[in-house]
Amino acid sequence: MKARIPKNMGGGAQNMNQMIKQAQKMQDQITVLQEDIEARDFAVTTGGGAVEIVMTGKKTIKSLTLKPEIVDPENIEDLQDLIISAVNEAVNNIESTTEEEMSKITGGVSLPGLF
Repeated sequence: MKARIPKNMGGGAQNMNQMIKQAQKMQDQITVLQEDIEARDFAVTTGGGAVEIVMTGKKTIKSLTLKPEIVDPENIEDLQDLIISAVNEAVNNIESTTEEEMSKITGGVSLPGLF
């Protein structure tokens, strides 16, 4: 007895080849996007502009600018908090941008290990 595959099901090697091509195209798009994001700069200010940090898409701090009035030797804790806040916000911006732009390529499907 032969098993019958309903129409529009299967497709054999041709369907598999098409799926592989689509996956390769998606992988290529992801690679290009990752390179693009890594080349970008993400700027964040905190403390009403007293602290500005510029971070690359690779999460490397490129520059840190402090307004002189924020530097108070008697109150170094506030300066530390502002710097930490700026770094965390920059990292969050990079991650949310990456996630948002990747979902455009993947159609919202999570692909573990790709990003």
